[in-house]
Amino acid sequence: MKNKQVKLLMLTIVALMVLLAGCGGPKPDVSVFVMGQQGFPAELGGKLEQSLKDKVGAAPTVKLVTSPIFSLEKMIVELAAGENGIFILPKEQFDSLSKQGGFVSLDDTIKPEDYPSGVLEIGSEGQPAERHLYGIPLDGNKWMKDQGIDGKGLIAFIPQNAQKINEAKQVLKLIAQK
Repeated sequence: MKNKQVKLLMLTIVALMVLLAGCGGPKPDVSVFVMGQQGFPAELGGKLEQSLKDKVGAAPTVKLVTSPIFSLEKMIVELAAGENGIFILPKEQFDSLSKQGGFVSLDDTIKPEDYPSGVLEIGSEGQPAERHLYGIPLDGNKWMKDQGIDGKGLIAFIPQNAQKINEAKQVLKLIAQK
């Protein structure tokens, strides 16, 4: 009887280890969250993710997360969580969020004159407004076009609560390449 109990315990431990090994894994340096006005299909996200990994190389590590439907609530939760280094959202959401600030300036990474529609004047509480490049419009974007995706109406940006801002800037610079 004891032998059966030991075998059952061992089997349970092995099953638990296999289950836990499949969960999680190392977090990427930069997670890119993509949600279009009609959502964003996972299969297109997979193509973009592989292409981005090929562009970036071994470091920083990247992951692309998509939302199959547009959900304002999902967008707010993703922004508040601070887990994503780059967001790609519809221009309407970018414009709405710009009233609250919270974007990382991209002036030191990407030429503002290359993306004039991404240059905004944003002020924080008690501070004068400053004009900087905060978003990269993806209309006609090479990275997306190479994957057969129309980036029309989408803007890529880095939120201030991103965990690895320098790495996110490196990845966004590659996304923005013409």
